Amino acid sequence: MTSTDLTMGIFFLSQIVLGMLGNSALLCCFIIADFTGVRTRPIDLIVKHLTWANIMVVLCKGIPQTMTAFGHTYFLDDITCKLVFYLHRVCRGFSLVCTCLLSVFQAITISLNNSKSAQFKARAPQIISSSLVLCWSLCLLVNTFMILTVTDMRDKRNLTQFRQLMYCSAVNNFKQIQTVYAIILGFSDVICLGLMVCTNGSMVLFLVKHKQKVQYIHRSLATKSFNETKATQSICILVSSFVVLYGTSFILMMYFSFQDGTDTWLVSVNVAMSACFPALCPFLLTRYHTRVFKLCSI
Repeated sequence: MTSTDLTMGIFFLSQIVLGMLGNSALLCCFIIADFTGVRTRPIDLIVKHLTWANIMVVLCKGIPQTMTAFGHTYFLDDITCKLVFYLHRVCRGFSLVCTCLLSVFQAITISLNNSKSAQFKARAPQIISSSLVLCWSLCLLVNTFMILTVTDMRDKRNLTQFRQLMYCSAVNNFKQIQTVYAIILGFSDVICLGLMVCTNGSMVLFLVKHKQKVQYIHRSLATKSFNETKATQSICILVSSFVVLYGTSFILMMYFSFQDGTDTWLVSVNVAMSACFPALCPFLLTRYHTRVFKLCSI
């Protein structure tokens, strides 16, 4: 075991622990709230689904990647390889889309006036549930390509039609389908990144303009102005982390999709970047979600 492998193994293990602690704690808060009868918001349903997806992203690639870094090889059979890669792609895609969906609903809630906001909140549970079902269905459907191409690495090390993926391998006989699949994933990632920037940018502009208006009305509203500042900061932190981490993951994913060779170190970096936002998401989301909710409640 080289020092690089040991470093990557420790990093992936730390990422798993951090991601599981954060997402499990956030999920436990919602479970306790459900059992104690605490009133929840419709938008909390999005956060619940996002948390489950984040947990799956952290575990599906984190555990095999850690075992590989610590020297374990050929420990997954064909079915397990297909399941690991398929679930990872599905949950990664859903986590990406679900974060955007959360931002869209937050932006709509903030920007509406009192009468329209009440009408929207009345219809929100049905709209959110339908949106989540649609997102899960699309992610499950689009990523079925992974089931066709991924297999185990046993007795395939010397065959040119297979591409090594560290602990699994991929069949190279579907070049055209793989290109279409990569374009679809790339297009969806770009749309989500752009939508995230636009929705959060609109919220920041709205909060800044509203803060300026409040400052001219009365000093007694200084508390709301403070909350607006904190909410703006939380939004900026969330969207910056989202764009940087998922943007890097998108670039690496596109690189591997059109590259025949496989660099082990770059593969590890790609997996790490894919799981960074899901691992950090509960900590960023708690700050963001709380600040925006307080602002909407005042």
